[in-house]
Amino acid sequence: MGNHTKNTNDPNDLRVMLEIGLRGKRVVAVAPDWPGLERGATTEEAAIERLLSYVPRYALVAKLAGMEAEFATSATGSSANVVEHYSGTGSTDFWGISFGFSGIDQQALSEEELERELILMRSCWAFFDDVRCRVSAEMQKGPRGGGRDRDRIVRHVLFTERDWAKMVGVITPEDTMLTGEELNAYRDAYCNEIRAFHSEGKMARKWPLRYLIRHTAFHTLDHAWEMQDKDLTAK
Repeated sequence: MGNHTKNTNDPNDLRVMLEIGLRGKRVVAVAPDWPGLERGATTEEAAIERLLSYVPRYALVAKLAGMEAEFATSATGSSANVVEHYSGTGSTDFWGISFGFSGIDQQALSEEELERELILMRSCWAFFDDVRCRVSAEMQKGPRGGGRDRDRIVRHVLFTERDWAKMVGVITPEDTMLTGEELNAYRDAYCNEIRAFHSEGKMARKWPLRYLIRHTAFHTLDHAWEMQDKDLTAK
């Protein structure tokens, strides 16, 4: 395993934060400039290596956002510029997913920065929607998710996200599966309420808005990639 870490300001090295689980069992590498690009492993080096292996997959999201050139510039190197280490939670150790708030998450966001984050979150949604329309209804069986098929994965993603949307006042009737225009309206409301909270300097309950956005983006992408990896169409 090579050394993928640099402490430089080389624009070709991806900025990365490392979230360390409370017991040090898991480390999550998070790209703070690219919501949704996060990967976990058992060591710092392994987490960084895994994150960098997903850069080509995230490039499709950046392209949907109209940020293909910007992403190519910041992520073409084979190294990561680690800009922060911070403590996670017990859930970080258990799931290997980011559940802690970094210093960057808690920094003030300008309106321009917020809009950029929202565009990338929307691009994660668009990518997810495209994937779920293309993959097989039946998924390859395996340990992850108890062998859920496509529709159960989609339901899980949408229903989990709606719980987070409640933190900014977006309420959806229980057990309502949003589709089509209803889903678009919900997503518009989610983004608009995040903007409203930002304008008032409010957090999403205890969550910084930047964390809410990146966690939403991560959960969406993580399961989109899961569906791609378990797709039986080609098989």
